[in-house]
Amino acid sequence: MSDQDDLPPEFAYIPRDRLKHGTGRYKDVILVPQPSDSPNDPLNWPQWRKELILLITSLSAAVVGAYGPMLSPGFVEVAHNLNITLDVLAQSTAWLILCIGLGLFITNPLAKIIGRRPVYLVAILIMFITCIWGAAVKEYDSFLASRIIAGIGMAPYEVLVQCTIGDLYFVHERATRIAVWNLFLLTGISGGALVAGYIIEREGYQWTFGVCAILFGVLGLGVVFAVPETAYRRDVVVPVPAAKGKEEGEDANVRNMKLGREHEVQLQHVSSSEGENGVNRTAERADGLVTEKRHTYWQSLRVYTGRYSQAPGWKPFLRPVVLLFYPAVFWGFLVYGTVITWIVVFSVVNAVIFVNPPYNFTISQTGLISLSPFILTIIGELISGPLNDWICIYLTKKNRGIYEPEFRLPLMAVSLITGVVGFFGFGASVEYQTHWSGPVLCFGLANMSLVFAATCVFGYIVDSYRELNEEAFVAINTRNLLTFGLTYFVTGWLEQQGPLVVFCILGALFVFVTLLTIPLWIFGKKFRSFTGRNQWLQRFMNDNE
Repeated sequence: MSDQDDLPPEFAYIPRDRLKHGTGRYKDVILVPQPSDSPNDPLNWPQWRKELILLITSLSAAVVGAYGPMLSPGFVEVAHNLNITLDVLAQSTAWLILCIGLGLFITNPLAKIIGRRPVYLVAILIMFITCIWGAAVKEYDSFLASRIIAGIGMAPYEVLVQCTIGDLYFVHERATRIAVWNLFLLTGISGGALVAGYIIEREGYQWTFGVCAILFGVLGLGVVFAVPETAYRRDVVVPVPAAKGKEEGEDANVRNMKLGREHEVQLQHVSSSEGENGVNRTAERADGLVTEKRHTYWQSLRVYTGRYSQAPGWKPFLRPVVLLFYPAVFWGFLVYGTVITWIVVFSVVNAVIFVNPPYNFTISQTGLISLSPFILTIIGELISGPLNDWICIYLTKKNRGIYEPEFRLPLMAVSLITGVVGFFGFGASVEYQTHWSGPVLCFGLANMSLVFAATCVFGYIVDSYRELNEEAFVAINTRNLLTFGLTYFVTGWLEQQGPLVVFCILGALFVFVTLLTIPLWIFGKKFRSFTGRNQWLQRFMNDNE
């Protein structure tokens, strides 16, 4: 439970008083990762600069989140204007989702190799162009092409913001920032339709793209001038045993080495061998201590700043595929993928259900349905994090002070309860034509279920595979392929079998994948042990091989 007793392996043999600590109320916290002495290390940047980067990328993620479902209140009007059926329009959303899923396998590995900034710049430019394109187009084929290309621009904001948070913040600072980003993203998803309903009713659906173009233009300027490269080749402080009789001025057991940027200074890698005192010798600098000058403002805005991965170029692209076969990651894919896919189904079918009898909603009233998930998403975000931490602390105390990542899993019980009420309740209330408050409240509860599921899934994956978070998140977001498949035919399915059958089947599948948490609770540690001891997997996932 104590951070003092839970140091990463590279710090294990370094005296605690020689490690860098936090300031203020965190003065007793050992900083992980340990920052270098370079002023260009993102961990050493001023706090205001870090928060500004987080704000710009999180706001961009919110607009990206709104871009997908924003047309849902006006599905009937959009289909009429483009002279297509509702089923065909739903398929355009499916293709958008598919391109997001495929784009993740390109954009995130690229960001790991060439850095975050080039990917952010290209993504925001794609979104700006496709929004103008979507506003001007009058034919469905061109409309579909704009949505497909937009999916590639949306992909980085599914995962890459989390990686940026990892670049900028120490471990004890990350949870709050991830919650901020997640809040922006989820409220963008749920709140986008809320605003778009009024825009479509008063100005036409083209102006939803117009507003997004304006926002992406402003945020694009923010990325250009205020979001520098955050990836950094940071060498840890390496303990190297000093040979007897040598370097008398140094510690007899450990020599503390201050290292700068590895991509600017060639390192001589030495095979690990046991020192006289049992310390692993890892790496020595070939040419001594290096100091860096602080980059000027304009230097910090360079688009390409070097290569950030020593692994062969093909490895970062294949790692998410391999990780998908890790039991914990596959469980996360099923749970998160199922819940968020079912939520996307709501955005596709709501306009069909609520603009027709017995509800007869206007477009703006259909948009107001999103007020329920918007509010319940915020409430879920405020509750899920502290509740998850409380459960972990309670179970850790019961486990004699030893923490296990599986302690993140009990929170799925809350997701199960809210999801069952949301999915089954929505189908039943629409089928039996209850008051509109019934399905609207169930819609919100289903979204709240997603919040608890996401907190549980990502918390467990972060704790289980800290060095592979980026690849694991890409693997989990393969769920876009699942979302594509269901969204492609859901309107026809709804028309044939009705909301009760559709949402009872979806609810039953949700219960099934949620209950898979039980075997993970029982065997999760064995699964992690197997992947952790497999030599081939360790070599394949190593960034330096």
